[in-house]
Amino acid sequence: MHTILGAGGPVANALTLELINNNETVRLVSRKPIQITSPNVTWQKADLLNYDEVLQASIGSTVIYLCAGLVYDADIWQQQWPVIMQNVINVTKATGARLIFFDNVYMYGLVKSSMTEDTPYHPSSKKGEVRVGIANTLMAEVKAGNIRATIARAPDFYGTDSTNSFVDMMVLSKYAKNESAQWMGDPNTKHNYIYIPDAAKAVFMLGQNPEGDNQIWHLPTAPAITGKQLLDIAASIYKVKPRYIRLYKFMLRLIGLFNKLIMGMVEMYYQTDHDYIFDSSKFEKAFNFKPTSYEDGIKQMSETLYKPSF
Repeated sequence: MHTILGAGGPVANALTLELINNNETVRLVSRKPIQITSPNVTWQKADLLNYDEVLQASIGSTVIYLCAGLVYDADIWQQQWPVIMQNVINVTKATGARLIFFDNVYMYGLVKSSMTEDTPYHPSSKKGEVRVGIANTLMAEVKAGNIRATIARAPDFYGTDSTNSFVDMMVLSKYAKNESAQWMGDPNTKHNYIYIPDAAKAVFMLGQNPEGDNQIWHLPTAPAITGKQLLDIAASIYKVKPRYIRLYKFMLRLIGLFNKLIMGMVEMYYQTDHDYIFDSSKFEKAFNFKPTSYEDGIKQMSETLYKPSF
């Protein structure tokens, strides 16, 4: 059985679909019900901060996927992520399941070259410091031989209807309505964005291949391009002009005075005004996986979630 802890988010939903399509038995675990109709899928309520509930929900698992997404607030991350990670580690020990942790790249901080699986941790934010702590805690258990676990890392994503996706909400949804896009940071810097279906397929593949355990993998992502290049690609697909409004750091600070989620983005602004280059060649070579191009991914979104409405 494949158990997804923190079900309901964009990555978890895409992974659930991938598991269903491959006829796997899936248990979704979250605090709120998940409405997915499939004979192979069950849902169980559990709070990841409660060890007993997580253990009960995970009994019988062969693979556990930790895909939790917490409120975008550094204080909450500092309080809750260490507890969640320790609970999941203990549950993994108790069940004997393999663990795959879906992670981001905040622990690397500002990197002047490409980010690889061997890039040292030098966080530039409180959230990044939290990510360093939980990643080190997990891999220490791996090195001690106490569990079999994998960290699957991904950059910013697109290809979902979630408000967590900068590209989807500020670019694709805008061009779908023939409105000006919004762009955070410097549109002349390079950045990678992973297509959510690619992320789900890659995590599924890690779940199917135990030989990939006990290490870090960067999930398959198309090469870095500038913001202007991405805007041009999207505008061409939507047949609109590549108009955009640039959002500066001071603007986010002002908006953040009334919106804590936006304020939480301020400390991560360094990712948008410097090159942000994510190297996934290790995974691509090991699993013979070619990431979806931006042209193909955005075209798919223009035909499904973000159809033109003008």
